[in-house]
Amino acid sequence: MAYMSQSGYDKLVAELQHLESVERPAASAAIAEARDKGDLSENAEYDAAKEAQGKLETKIALLKKSIMEAKIIDMTHMDASTVQILACVELKNVKTGMKMKYRIVSDTEANLREGKIAVSTPIAQGLLGKKVGEVANIKVPQGTIQLEVLGISYEE
Repeated sequence: MAYMSQSGYDKLVAELQHLESVERPAASAAIAEARDKGDLSENAEYDAAKEAQGKLETKIALLKKSIMEAKIIDMTHMDASTVQILACVELKNVKTGMKMKYRIVSDTEANLREGKIAVSTPIAQGLLGKKVGEVANIKVPQGTIQLEVLGISYEE
């Protein structure tokens, strides 16, 4: 089961619809075009089109599974006193003083460029349950970092 926001769920559904209505017909057309070029035993274009179709079907199956297992969380009822999934957390690295802001999301919604980290990451795991003012000691590949929780919110 993957906990996610309504917007994250809507993005998955939109991606699935795009793959099924646009990408799948394009893959079928590419296979048909390659098939029309003759001998399939020596047709690299046909093999490539079949491989691309296989990857597309795998992606569609994974998206369907994620959507089926999704548990949408109503963020209006979240308790902002502790860090939980879907929390937007303001942090400060105790050693460097650097401030950062992350939203803790499901693995399927994670996107570091957008400031969304997966709940399964060591940083998110170390922050879960912390309150404002508490310091989390988190083991990362470079050693241990200390992150102080400056703020917790649940706005979308």
